Formats: sequence, C-alpha cells, structure tokens
Amino acid sequence: MWDMKNALGRGSSTVVPLGSNYLSVRLQNALWSCHRVMAGKDLLHFSDLSGDDLRNLVHLAELLKEAQKSRFTHTLLAGKTLGMIFDKSSTRTRISFEVGMLQLGGHALFLPGNMLQTGRGEPISDTARVMSRYLDGVMIRTFRQQDVEEFAKYADIPVINGLTDEFHPCQLLADALTILEHKGRLEGITVAFIGDGNNLAHSWLQLAPKLGMNIRVATPPGYQPMQWVVEEAKLHAVQQGTEVLVTTDPERAIEGADVVYTDTWVSMGDEEEAEERLKHFEGYQVNEKLCALAKPDYVFMHCLPAHRGEEVSPDVIDGPHSIIFDQAENRLHAQKAVLAATMADASAFGEDM
Repeated sequence: MWDMKNALGRGSSTVVPLGSNYLSVRLQNALWSCHRVMAGKDLLHFSDLSGDDLRNLVHLAELLKEAQKSRFTHTLLAGKTLGMIFDKSSTRTRISFEVGMLQLGGHALFLPGNMLQTGRGEPISDTARVMSRYLDGVMIRTFRQQDVEEFAKYADIPVINGLTDEFHPCQLLADALTILEHKGRLEGITVAFIGDGNNLAHSWLQLAPKLGMNIRVATPPGYQPMQWVVEEAKLHAVQQGTEVLVTTDPERAIEGADVVYTDTWVSMGDEEEAEERLKHFEGYQVNEKLCALAKPDYVFMHCLPAHRGEEVSPDVIDGPHSIIFDQAENRLHAQKAVLAATMADASAFGEDM
C-alpha cells in the first residue's frame, strides 16, 4: 500500500495542495530539498551552493518540465509577484521568467532600468528597500555584478541574477538540464567552452566541478576568465576528481569533448570593441573541422543569440549535433525551479517548516 507520509519523508503531511499522485509526491520532495536551502535566499552566482544543491535545482527543473508537459497544474507561487529589472535587452530571459511566473500562479512586472529612478541617480540601496515592500522577489539583468550584489545587500526579498557581465547562473542550470536529457548523466561529461572568458565561462567554471563534470575553457590571450574563479574551480575539481583546463588552444580544449559550447564574441556593452574583438577571436570559430576533434556523438550548445559565420559556422549550429533549441526551451523550466526554490511558501507543498 502506498504510504504518503513515508514517501514524503518529512513527517506530517495532511495537506497536499499539489495533489496526491506520484508526480505530485516527487515534485513536493524536490521542492522541499531546494526550499530548505534556498528559501528567501539570493541566486547571484554558484559560489555558495554545493553540488547537491545544484543537483536538486536541476532535478526540480526536470520535474517542473514533466509537470508542464503532462498538463499537471499547480500554483506554487500563487499571489506572488516578481519584479524584472532589465538594463540589457532580452528575448529568452524576459519571456522565460514572465511565463514561468504565470505558470507557477504568480505575476511578473517588466521594469526597464531606464524607466526607474536609479537612472536619475537614486541609490540602489533605496530602490532595493522600496521594492522589498512591494514585491516577493526581483530578477535583475544588467551589466555590473556589483550592482546586483549591492541590490541584494539591501533587499529583504530574493534577488536573482538574470545575467551580468561576470555571471549567468540561470543559463547554466538550463544547460545542465539539457545535457542531462541528451547524455543521461552529468558526472564524467566533458564540456569544451570556446570563446570569451566572461560570464558563461565563469558560471561553467563554478558549476561543472561541483557536478562532477570536466570543464575546458579556450580563449584568446587577454580574454581569459578571472583568476579567482579559475582557482576556485580547480579547488572543487581536486575534491571531485574532475578536470579544469584554461588554455588558449581551442583544439586542446575540444579534443574528446562530449559538449561543445560557444557564445557571441561581442557581448552587449562591448560593441565599440567589435572590430578589435573579431580580429582577436580569429581561429576560435566552432566549425566542422574543429568539432571533428570532439567525440563522434558530441552535442553543440549556444545560449543565443548567435552570429552565424562568426563564433560558429552554420553547418554546426544548424547541424545534427546542435541542441540549441532544447537548451533555449529549458530556460523556462530552470527559471521556474529557481523561482519556486527561492519564493515559494512552505505551505505550497503541504509542510509546516
């Protein structure tokens, strides 16, 4: 006989708003595993999360995706409102967070940075304190990591990094889910990141070793990742028995890789350097010749938007190894996992905590 109490594994569970079917129980357990660590907390980068914390988030995203595909309805964030501050233009980030909040039963407010008083000199600290009185969480997509961290310092609600020049944590959770779906595992997978050693490279260096993955980053000279991020990654790699390689040789990075990953060479805010950057990144294009060094069953990933003919050739990004649209879809489910883990009330899954 199915024992709901023992299945939940957390004591009393007389109220089960999500329902009593098997998916509901799995979703409750996954949410609780994330909620007990992340409830009311910020997601600014991965430094403060353990490998188990990250696995739990990916698993929650996996179950939220299963729930959506099977039309299993739930309102984990009923009555909650997310503020979305955008200083950078966006397609995937805005849509995935906004739709994610709607699917979780909440609401999302689009707040262009140039329409806020911070654009006229109001301190970030004041804005954070005021928004904490109105909202249940804030997602920020901006340039400077220090601005997101300052906002989080003064806010009394969860702050989520939707992208900065230094880190892109939500993207990496979607990437991990996508790799898990296509490869069936994360441990032992080798990821080769070819391109600019900025936000995506930093987040990969933080994520991969904690999940038992090997990460190799190849950049032109002068575009390497920040040294403290590399050193932190190497420390975790030693603990997990994985590989961290930072090199200027793309062939060395991609040899035998399971996943080949690249990103635009000219990020938002770098437009004035475009001509110079394109010269420096010559020889770092991900094309069929370079990918021939990867494993025969490699998958190609790109967080989009892509510039065909620059960082990647059309035959790769539009070829049979490309999983970029699965990757883009999983942004929705990864964002929902972060939102639920940080913003849901314990009562949302029938538990007194």
